Amino acid sequence: MTNLKLGYIGLGNIGAPMAKKMADWPGGLMVYDVRPEAMAPFADRGATLADSLADIATTDIISITVLNDEQVRTVVGELASHAKPGTIIAIHSTISDTTAEELAREMQARDIHVIDAPISGGGRAARFGQLATMVGASDEVFARVKEPFSHWAELVVHAGPPGAGTRMKVARNMLTFTIYAAVGEAWKLAEAAGLNLQDLGNVVRHTDKLTGGAGSIMYRDDTKDLEPGHFLYDGFMHTRGLGEKDLRLALELAESNHVDLPLARLALERLAPGLGVPHTPKEA
Repeated sequence: MTNLKLGYIGLGNIGAPMAKKMADWPGGLMVYDVRPEAMAPFADRGATLADSLADIATTDIISITVLNDEQVRTVVGELASHAKPGTIIAIHSTISDTTAEELAREMQARDIHVIDAPISGGGRAARFGQLATMVGASDEVFARVKEPFSHWAELVVHAGPPGAGTRMKVARNMLTFTIYAAVGEAWKLAEAAGLNLQDLGNVVRHTDKLTGGAGSIMYRDDTKDLEPGHFLYDGFMHTRGLGEKDLRLALELAESNHVDLPLARLALERLAPGLGVPHTPKEA
């Protein structure tokens, strides 16, 4: 494994720190970006600076962080015209899952393995090698990329075949931005109630560090309703009770302050079935 040479394409805010974490890879690192100034710092780290995508195509495992599906298709197509059989091309950009699947299928006849391995965690995590990556690849290819990816990712998950990594990233990001939309409702409610929004933010950041936020409940294997005796049942029943009570209180406060909270109303309706437990009985 350590004899394999790594390539990296796209040295932007996320790609550059990821590539820096691989600069000490025993088999060597080659980097490429359309901006020469983005590549220059890597010379001091012992990396080879490529003149073209054709140069990068000589490496064994090639990482790509470019902007969108169109750029990914262009880069993969150019690499494939020069790459040797057995080359792995890993797409770290967040693209359509069908793009990853199509490219993997198209390149299979050439014995070139296109995989999707989108990342999560942001710029700071990239700088400190603390990213999570969700890899869509065969078992054999995943085994080959796990070690080099571990240089920049603290968590390397095998999501399934090509396309699965992107689907997992989409689900993860859906959660983030749904929460952000709920933050907007919380701001409106707090402001209407005469509260300081900065203080509310401080409370949320402090308590999320203690409770773990949404991830603290994500231990399900499937989405079937939970049966009494399931290890999560009692805890989720407790969470449901607290959640429905607090959501009703929020909606009452919103009504008294003439604030519309559509997400909160939907959360009250969907919390129990989402957790897989019954609603609180009406008489409670």
